[in-house]
Amino acid sequence: MRKQGTPFNAAAVSRITSATAKSNGGQIPAGSFAAKAQSIAAKSGGTGKGSTGGKK
Repeated sequence: MRKQGTPFNAAAVSRITSATAKSNGGQIPAGSFAAKAQSIAAKSGGTGKGSTGGKK
């Protein structure tokens, strides 16, 4: 059973993937925490508090 916690939002996923890419020559390895975070955010919509949007 998965532990419920705070869902990933676009800003969090961006920080995670950026840090992972910087330490892996610009790549996000399959199976990495960053890849899993991207997948979870995509499936859940990934938007919410902290998500970045265009200015109007």
